[in-house]
Amino acid sequence: MINKIHNWEKAVVTLLNLDGWNLKHTGDGMESWDAIGTTPKGQECVIEMKFRNKYYDTKIIEKFKHDKLIETGKVALYLVNDPKGNYMFWLNNLKDLQTKDIYCPDTTLWTKKKILKPCYLLKEKDAAIINLNEELEIGIWDSYFQIKEKINKKK
Repeated sequence: MINKIHNWEKAVVTLLNLDGWNLKHTGDGMESWDAIGTTPKGQECVIEMKFRNKYYDTKIIEKFKHDKLIETGKVALYLVNDPKGNYMFWLNNLKDLQTKDIYCPDTTLWTKKKILKPCYLLKEKDAAIINLNEELEIGIWDSYFQIKEKINKKK
């Protein structure tokens, strides 16, 4: 399972690098993040990635993990992938986060034991980049109503 997750992380790094980032995958090591490098604007950054099998409208990051990313002094990014889409949070820009104790696995994959950990709940609207997986179905009347709405706005 861990190899599969590392392959997803490497795929994300590759895709971001194609879009002007300069990242190196660090998920195989003991770092507290999965990638390190620079953003397309040349800012040093670290990225933590989570791949969820289930959709939740708030995204969870453990306070410990958040703090480790922020302590680097670099742009701290948190990418969450779930069945609905991809969400990229610029953690440095999120202020006044409130902790909530949540039962989480004591380690990422190696146990089913859960312990209470302080976490932050991130709202989807606070993601800097949102890439939704779902396709919009356009019905026969959709363009009619969109045009009518534009006409009504001009009046």
